[in-house]
Amino acid sequence: MKATRKNPAPESAPTGMQAELARKIAAHAPLPGEHGTAVPGLLLFRRTKPTPCYHAIYEPSLAVFAQGKKRINLGGSDYLCAASSFVLSSIDVPVESQILEASDEVPMLSMLLRLEMPIVREIISREDLPEPAVSPEQRGLAVGQATEGLLGACIRLIDLLETPEEVPFLSHLVQREIIYRILRTPQGARLRAIATAGDLGNRTARAIAWLKANYAKRLHMVELAEVARMGVSTLHHQFRALTAMSPLQYQKQLRLQAARQRMLTEGIDASSAAYDVGYESVSQFSREYSRFFGQPPMRDIKSLRLGVAASARHGESDLDRETKQTRRALDELQSPRTLA
Repeated sequence: MKATRKNPAPESAPTGMQAELARKIAAHAPLPGEHGTAVPGLLLFRRTKPTPCYHAIYEPSLAVFAQGKKRINLGGSDYLCAASSFVLSSIDVPVESQILEASDEVPMLSMLLRLEMPIVREIISREDLPEPAVSPEQRGLAVGQATEGLLGACIRLIDLLETPEEVPFLSHLVQREIIYRILRTPQGARLRAIATAGDLGNRTARAIAWLKANYAKRLHMVELAEVARMGVSTLHHQFRALTAMSPLQYQKQLRLQAARQRMLTEGIDASSAAYDVGYESVSQFSREYSRFFGQPPMRDIKSLRLGVAASARHGESDLDRETKQTRRALDELQSPRTLA
């Protein structure tokens, strides 16, 4: 994973609350992998070994780390995530990810809460919501230090898993508190802008949502600019500021990840996958696939399948986790959320 700029991991937060959050996650995620919960949008993770770089698509979400260390690369910039840090993704964006520190004895423990933009908009519409500190970060992805208030709210959200009958009544209240506390941080300024109708960030997010839903179509920048209601040059600038890539590069990454997923799960050949995701030239698809994933399509898929078979008896593999992430993203491609 190459990087041109590094964003260092935040300093440690209150040790007691960090340790308590780690205990809560560990109790509800006893095995390695991803764990769904009864709380809508809440996922818990336990990782027990470092990994090589793998590709993923981050959706609007908040991830809080209680233990371990992870690196995320977006457009050549490394974001280091350590215990008591959080990752805020305000948009859907393709990234490279790598677990740096995790073991059976000291697993990486984290939680992820998907963000519902209608709730974010509801909170920022309140006149008494204080303005956050200004952040120089313009990306749609940011790493920050979890405050005591944020850690406490995360702990209370996980505590609801002990009383399932209370989840329908209380989970949305705790989630609103979590969003409120995130909006109070410097990193929350970008989320606030994207959720604000008329803001350039919000208009660019419209273009991102459209491109995500129509990634297999030929890209016409004039059409995309009309969706965003801004000029072509302005859209290019805003799009790159948020995603660290151009619209064409963004579309290419979506296409390649979708093609890989279809070859892996549906068993189709490279030519069919190329045409399904919008390529007109199979040779161009193969060249771009090889540059992106490191080897030609069918050789890559064969390696992935061998990796799954070799690790099957040891529980969920890194590829299984990557496949889940990509499948979730592809499901979102079929029914993208509307950004107001």
